[in-house]
Amino acid sequence: MPDPVVETRFATLRGRDEEGVAVFRGIAYASAPVGRLRFRPPVAPQRRVGIIDAAEFGPIAAQPVNGLGSYVPGDLVAQDEDCLTLNVWTPACDDMRRPVMVFVHGGAFLTGSGSSVLYRADALARRGVVVVTFNYRLGALGFLAHPLLTDGATGGFANWGLHDVVAALRWVRDHAASFGGDPRNVTVFGESAGAMAIADLLGAPAARGLFRRAILESGACVALPVAPAVSMAERLAAALGLDEPSRDRLERVPVADLLAAQRELSESVDHGLGIPFPPVVDGGLLPRPPEDVVADGGASAVDLLVGTNRDEFKFFAYAGGDLDRVDAGGAEAVVESYLAGAGLGPSRPSAREVLDHYRVARAGRGDPVDDFELLCAVAGDWIFRIPAIRLATAHAAWSAATYTYLFDWESPFAKGVLGSCHALELPFVFGTLRNPIIGLFAGAGPDALALSEAVQEAWVAFAARGDPSTETLGTWPRYGPAQRSTMVLGERCAVQDGPFEPERQFWESRLGRYGRGGAIEGAVPPGVSLLAEPGTDGGAAERWGT
Repeated sequence: MPDPVVETRFATLRGRDEEGVAVFRGIAYASAPVGRLRFRPPVAPQRRVGIIDAAEFGPIAAQPVNGLGSYVPGDLVAQDEDCLTLNVWTPACDDMRRPVMVFVHGGAFLTGSGSSVLYRADALARRGVVVVTFNYRLGALGFLAHPLLTDGATGGFANWGLHDVVAALRWVRDHAASFGGDPRNVTVFGESAGAMAIADLLGAPAARGLFRRAILESGACVALPVAPAVSMAERLAAALGLDEPSRDRLERVPVADLLAAQRELSESVDHGLGIPFPPVVDGGLLPRPPEDVVADGGASAVDLLVGTNRDEFKFFAYAGGDLDRVDAGGAEAVVESYLAGAGLGPSRPSAREVLDHYRVARAGRGDPVDDFELLCAVAGDWIFRIPAIRLATAHAAWSAATYTYLFDWESPFAKGVLGSCHALELPFVFGTLRNPIIGLFAGAGPDALALSEAVQEAWVAFAARGDPSTETLGTWPRYGPAQRSTMVLGERCAVQDGPFEPERQFWESRLGRYGRGGAIEGAVPPGVSLLAEPGTDGGAAERWGT
């Protein structure tokens, strides 16, 4: 087959036919966010003449190169501030109007890229969908927040990386049809920080109408209030030696110096989230806390599939290196660190009360109750599962098209020490288990491959029609507060009503109403981080969406 050629607003692109899938890599969806475009919403790229070869991935966003699981052998490591590119996998560049799936990568808003080996999307595309992955700005370059950075057009002063996500989605809206996709049927799916970004965009007016469905894998709404974010920006400026910071001076700081200062601060400040530079409710892109918008029905037009992995925190415990030796006192101290920053007021339980409740609940099911297992269960619930359930419950009050899952396949790595850990579902979603390195982490036997087939089938079904039920899995009931029906995806896939319900009830009785300050503000103990993961002020440049 000849290589496919597609005309877009900004270039004529030549992709590659790769075993029946048309692949386009390194497509610029915005101008380089450098110089006067640093710390501003992205602007449209300049029109390029001639036929542009879209065979190679673009550089990844500027980022630190450490962190367990940040890279898979074969991942692109060349990085540049000029990073705003996307990649397309499609069965054909025709007029079939297929569902479009846009993936937002994770990495604590600090690391990662849309070109990772984990996210190669040829297997998904062969199921009859168009898949898009992309890069967005990370760390301070993507999420530094300060009023001195106020953008004249949007009124915001933060969330540059989230603006990039919106720009990528606008590019998809404008060009999906040229790649055989349906711009009216776009599903965003993301993992960890990628899921958090999508959850936050449920509350962003600028993103409304850009996606019809959303799949959140191990992430819910995370957006800081202004004060701690501004404090972080001022600390970064001090670390850079900018005693009198200004936009002009911040625009001229070398990227290497910025990353060095960012690394220094990241070791001491994470806002109790394991994420030193998260999104911010800045009055611009995020005018209100996104959980408030969901609780008030503002995302009711979006079909939602939300889920977590059974043993999320074991990934980070393994990264920490010594948590497998934690004793009762250590577990209590870590849980206390979560509770201290949560703002629960008089409803706040003690760390011992939390651990005692989990011990009884787990013992009643026959689950392990040693100190390490208890700590991982509490931390995984606090950071991932409970926020996801609360988001799903709030959404289900306004939209029947709400579904939840629990992934409980166990990693074979290191004799099973990781359990069903954070990020483990990713190669099952993308069908990349046959990569030998990924297979060591996730498994590559017949049962693993069968589960991957079932998961891909469900994700594509949801993208196509808003219902993840399939012939393989059977009927996937909608989620609601009465039964809390959840699809368990693992060695045996089956619907379970309210898995780990005693733990959910414990937190629900103490956290109060979702939204208006009722979302969990989690904490991560020192030494354990969520780092690891598989325009101008209305001036000359053209703004996206204007």
